Amino acid sequence: MGNNVVITIGREFGSGGREIGKKVADRLGIKFYDKELLQEAAKESGFCREIFENQDEKPTNSFLYSLVMDTYSINGYSSAPFLDMPLNHKVFLAQFETIKKIAEKESCVIVGRCADYALAENPNCINVFIHADKEFRTKRVAAELQVNESKAKDAIQKKDKQRASYYNYYTENRWGEAKNYDLCLNATLGREACADLIVAAAKAMQAAEK
Repeated sequence: MGNNVVITIGREFGSGGREIGKKVADRLGIKFYDKELLQEAAKESGFCREIFENQDEKPTNSFLYSLVMDTYSINGYSSAPFLDMPLNHKVFLAQFETIKKIAEKESCVIVGRCADYALAENPNCINVFIHADKEFRTKRVAAELQVNESKAKDAIQKKDKQRASYYNYYTENRWGEAKNYDLCLNATLGREACADLIVAAAKAMQAAEK
């Protein structure tokens, strides 16, 4: 692709946002980042990957405590006593910088982790939010996790709350609010249809730049 086009995907739990994002990346022949972003951020920052995995998309109630952690060396973060500490703020900043570097380097699809906010000043970024009704998501989560619908609903509520809290804490926007995205797609349209629409938007942006 000419200038780098970056597609960020926010998603409700159980909507299939990750799978849709992967389809888009495959069709456009570009890199896909979800959990893969954690590895890149760990490599860039020098923190061990476990810190990113433990704090992934989790809000913090202890910003000041995170600031205190600045007094420790990079190696200190790798030791066992620090792995369970609330380092969300430090992890977020490391991911924030990694997202921007990746966007400068290559076209890609990035799932979650406030990527839309990190790339707010990038004119070649398409921000997408994937949602679906509770019934659709409940059936999908129940099948995927092999649990009953009651447990699936609990998982959806917990994960959505976690993602919303994380996004709302670190950004100036509200998670899932339509005005914050270029495309809001209902996953009940089908993964292929959603992928088609996102790919069309990416190609239209690319054509407009020529």
